[in-house]
Amino acid sequence: MLTEQRHRLLLELVNEKKSITVTEAKEVLNASESTIRRDIIALHNAGKLTKVFGGAVALEEDVITEEPSVEQRVEQNKEEKYMIAEYAASLIKPGDFVYIDAGTTTGYMLNFLKNSKSVFVTNAVTHAKKLALQGNKVILIEGELKGSTEALVGGYAAASLKKFHFSKGFFGTNGLTKKAGFTTPDTSEALVKNKAMEQCKECYVLADQSKFDKISPVTFQQFGRATIITESKPEGYMECENIIVVREN
Repeated sequence: MLTEQRHRLLLELVNEKKSITVTEAKEVLNASESTIRRDIIALHNAGKLTKVFGGAVALEEDVITEEPSVEQRVEQNKEEKYMIAEYAASLIKPGDFVYIDAGTTTGYMLNFLKNSKSVFVTNAVTHAKKLALQGNKVILIEGELKGSTEALVGGYAAASLKKFHFSKGFFGTNGLTKKAGFTTPDTSEALVKNKAMEQCKECYVLADQSKFDKISPVTFQQFGRATIITESKPEGYMECENIIVVREN
């Protein structure tokens, strides 16, 4: 089959099914896995579909290509984020070795972690400073500093996580769906999130309602890999057992 013909058929499959895995596409198009992966990358680069972990999804209005600034995110759904953060912080017990990802919701967790008897590792410069000033033992990983998120990112940062084994990890996400998983706009940030999750015994993703059914360009982990903490379980996710709904006291 010619490349152009295969691309056309692959696009038709994705648009009809809304999403497809590499395995599904390989069987339908009778092509190798490496060929399908190359096709998906080519079509993603051409702006005709969105490449995600293990496959591709159709272009949708809810695909996020721009990343809001720290200042913008702080004001978005502030009450919901604070409630989610308070519950997440309550899961940390004395003696835990904890990874805290950069982000506004994870940042709100710090208000409930004063003089904790746990050890914290983070890629967020502001998180590290606040944790230390509160009397906590904190380790800041190495890496390239990303100005817009105030986070240490990239391959060097991801490599520095290999030596750690966390009892719990708390993460932010720009978007999440059952098919695409947890996504972020930045490949260098995705590397760190992915590696940190691999090093965690328990993973928690803090996500308010605005993050559901949104897709950013890069998947950093599959949907089932983490427990999601949110303020309300949205329609379409009622059967999901990895979602904790936090209710206002």
